This record gives sequence, structure tokens and C-alpha cells, in this order.
Amino acid sequence: MLSEFSLIDRFFARRAARARAAADAKGVASAATLGIGDDCALLSPSAGETLAISTDMLVEGRHFFADIDPRALGHKALAVNLSDLAAMGAQPQAFTLAFSLPRADEAWLAAFSDGLFEIAERFNCELIGGDTTAGPLNLCLTVFGSVPPHVALRRDAARPGDDIWVSGTLGDARAGLGVARGEWQAANADDAATFRHALERPEPRVALGLALRGLAHAALDISDGLAGDLMHILERSQMNATVNVDALPRSTALSRLPSDVQRRCTVAGGDDYELCFTAPPAARAAIEKVSDNVGLRATRVGTINASDSATTPPTIAWHDAAGAPLTLTLQGFDHFHAD
Repeated sequence: MLSEFSLIDRFFARRAARARAAADAKGVASAATLGIGDDCALLSPSAGETLAISTDMLVEGRHFFADIDPRALGHKALAVNLSDLAAMGAQPQAFTLAFSLPRADEAWLAAFSDGLFEIAERFNCELIGGDTTAGPLNLCLTVFGSVPPHVALRRDAARPGDDIWVSGTLGDARAGLGVARGEWQAANADDAATFRHALERPEPRVALGLALRGLAHAALDISDGLAGDLMHILERSQMNATVNVDALPRSTALSRLPSDVQRRCTVAGGDDYELCFTAPPAARAAIEKVSDNVGLRATRVGTINASDSATTPPTIAWHDAAGAPLTLTLQGFDHFHAD
């Protein structure tokens, strides 16, 4: 039977060492001057840059199903953290992994670590430490990135007149959750596979986040649904917003679901991990060029409006393509009041 330390060494420490050697061979500099094997890791950000740090926890039954492919879970566990770095315009550097396991299943651990290190190596993000123990399946990752402080994309920087943009398409992950729960049916098996892939294998938009430095004002990643996440920008920036619901980008698969389901998924669905950002109208051409360069669609969906008062709660005015106002009661995901 695997012990705690043999588990760490076999499935994580050795793999991290191989990944570090491969990065060294490519000439990729490491931010870690000391990684796995000591009481603490040591990080040294590049001159003129600050550390961007984010932590996410994934709990079985709350953030993923018990029967999820462990390889997909390894991918998602790091992807959702890398998405936070993307939203800040930060370059990934390193991460830690702490988790509890109900049992030390070697086949499960091999697949999980494969999925984890595949995405870690793709983004040159080094595993530098963590912890493990027995218990219900629970994953907690902390990721470290670097960004010059004057170009970091923050939630409190939206300005009146800014366009509101979103990357990629919205709603497929929530559609996948709905299919899995039996709330609705996909039009066909291919659409069901599209939805499940979106739910289990989100793609962090790191390249776009880096390219938006100096172009975007405010940004965040859409993890809990556009309705809730955009409100975070408005609250921090003390602004209001107007959003065209019909402009929200959706996949062909999602467009085959009933219109009310599409709206629920695109407006309030979680787990998209696309970027929502604001930028001045003068930046439209540059953003479209950036979008083409990174191979990722970016869509203008609304406008930032000045607030009447700093003490007035922010609002989002929803309307359709014809400009007719819509009354929506949909809200973003809440971990303590999840639907």
C-alpha cells in the first residue's frame, strides 16, 4: 500500500522534476529557486514584476461528479486556477497542490497526475509543493503568476463608455450540467459530448489575458455566470452596465436547445472560464486583432455606464437585439446556495 510520501514522490515529485528538466532544456526560466522537498518553496519574480496569487478549491459533489474521468479532473483542477491568472493578465509561474483522498488508488492517481501535468507543462507552470491526507476527495490548488503592476487587469478599473467583451462562447458547461442532471436533453450525442467537454475540460485564456495588457481596463474570468461575475466588476468599479442578451456568444450545440435554456446557460451558467473584460471603444480594432492573433473569438456584448451615486447598488440593464428591455431574475452561481 502506498504511504503518503511514496504517493507524493511517485505521482507528483518525480513528474515535477521531469517537467522542470524539460523546461530547462527549452530554455524556460523557473520562478522557483527552491521547489518540492523542503519546508517551503522559494519564488523569485522577475525584476519589475509582482506576484499574482490565486487559490481554488474543488470539492466532489459540488464542483465535479464522483464519476469524472480523473485525467479530466487533473486538467480542470489547474485550469480553473490558470484562468484566474489569465483574468489578471499574469504569466503562469508555479502552483501548489493540497488534496485529500478517500484511498490511494494507483490507477486513479496516475490518470489524475497525467491530466494535471499535461496542462502544467503546456503553460510552463511548475508544481513546487503541497500536501496530502486521507479524507473525502477535495482538491485545493494555489497558483502563482507574475505581472508588471501597472498593466495588471483589475476588477476596479472599468470606466464609463467602456465596451463589455466576452471571449469564446458561454453556456456549454451549464448545459452539460443540465444534461447530466436530467434537466434537459441535448439534441444529439455530439452536442452532449460538447457540453460534457466544456464542463470537465475548461481552457484557461492565458494568451488572451497577456495580450490584453495595456488594452483592457477591467477583467475577470466567468466562473460563476456572467450575471454574477459582471456584477463584481460593477461593484468594484462603482459602475452600471447595459447588456444585449442576444449578443452573448453561444456554440452551435447550445443554439439547438430551447431559447429559455440558452438564456439561462449564457447569462447565469457557471464554469465557463471565459474572460469578461471592459475596454474603451478606441481599442476595438486592436482587440479584434488580438483576438485573431490568439485564435479566440471576442464579442462585444454591452456598455459600462456611470453610476448615479457611489452609495447606489450597481445595476445591469438587460435588453434584446432590438433594444427592448428584459426583466431577468437569473443570478450567478453561489457556493452556499447552488441550484
